[in-house]
Amino acid sequence: MVMTKGMLLLCCLSLIPLKGVAQQDRHVQHKPYIDLRPLHFGILVGMHLQDVEFNNVGPHQMPEEDGTMKEQYILCDANKWTAGFSVGVLGELRLHENFSLRVTPTMHFGAKHLTFINMLKKDETGAYLRETQDMKNTYVSLPIDIKFAAPRWNNHRPYIMAGINPMINLTGGDQDLLRLKRMNTMVEIGLGCDFYLPFFKLIPELKFCFGLGDALDKNHVNELRDSNMRAYAGSVDSAKTKMFVLTFYFE
Repeated sequence: MVMTKGMLLLCCLSLIPLKGVAQQDRHVQHKPYIDLRPLHFGILVGMHLQDVEFNNVGPHQMPEEDGTMKEQYILCDANKWTAGFSVGVLGELRLHENFSLRVTPTMHFGAKHLTFINMLKKDETGAYLRETQDMKNTYVSLPIDIKFAAPRWNNHRPYIMAGINPMINLTGGDQDLLRLKRMNTMVEIGLGCDFYLPFFKLIPELKFCFGLGDALDKNHVNELRDSNMRAYAGSVDSAKTKMFVLTFYFE
């Protein structure tokens, strides 16, 4: 009997630390019903990096203004990233406890820095001639994503997302060395976390976008009046676009 009472007392004493830990894990639930709404909206701001990968033609023949053929060998590379700015709105439809459909019309303001190296011409110092172009691009995008979120734990909820992102390029000069197509489509994958704050929900997200198909405007070379510029425009035959986007959503 004495042993039974001692074991019971020992069990009760062992539960005291567990009870204290459980109480410490509990926090005030901010915005407890926000995810139960069938449709909710928000705004977004962020930054991004635009990148493009070109396929260089290598040595090739191009016609001059007088009709004669001349060998050209120019290499092109997007060798510098410039951080851009993104702004848009959010609409999210609740499909399930863990799944939602999200549409985020967004404008991306950014640029890519291109360097062209003429492998057949050198300057006075013996270095290959170089040309540069700041390819400024303003995109209007309409991403449609599926979001899968883990169960909420206190005031945060991690998630992963994937979707497709049609984009319209609003910029591109007629006399630029290279120009991208007006329309492009990307696939995107990413991850983020919902943070439930007292007055709103903050959602930081990092996603990676990869272009589908060739984004190079191949008709642009025929629009250039300068034969020297046509040599640079004809130095590549395809382009693949990429974007890295860090976004902050506010609901």
